[in-house]
Amino acid sequence: MSVRPITRAAARAVVAKWHSHHAAHVGETLALGWFATGDPVACVVMGRPSARLLDDGVTWEVTRLCIGPGAPRCAASRLLGAASRAAEACGVRRLISYTRIDERGTCYKAANWHPTAVVNGREWAGSNKPGRWLPGLYVPSTEIVDRIRWERGPDAAPAIEIARAA
Repeated sequence: MSVRPITRAAARAVVAKWHSHHAAHVGETLALGWFATGDPVACVVMGRPSARLLDDGVTWEVTRLCIGPGAPRCAASRLLGAASRAAEACGVRRLISYTRIDERGTCYKAANWHPTAVVNGREWAGSNKPGRWLPGLYVPSTEIVDRIRWERGPDAAPAIEIARAA
């Protein structure tokens, strides 16, 4: 098994087949795959941050992390570590990602990422992003839920403590 760059089409296929709550991504700057016997069984996709205020030219966002049934337990944290090293080699100073509030983030902790913010869930469409007024034009790819922002890199924000319900 090995980690190496993956094509956009192959990464989209992995995400479409195995991601638990997101559709395939639209664009990326870099995608890495975990390969077993020649076929990708997991992938991590990085690109420009979806939040405009975080898009400063030296920040990338992990937009998808998808692990299929043929991948070993360590695949998620190893892909996040490989993504961090690849982004650093490209001059990226801050790598961010989000998990749902009900996800533990164990793979992020294992890859030396830390939680930096709790982001309130909201609709994608707003006053500056109209789309709801055209029926059928915008279909949300995931439910609206609070998220935890994870970061890694020299310009990463300070870590926060996440209170979990028992």
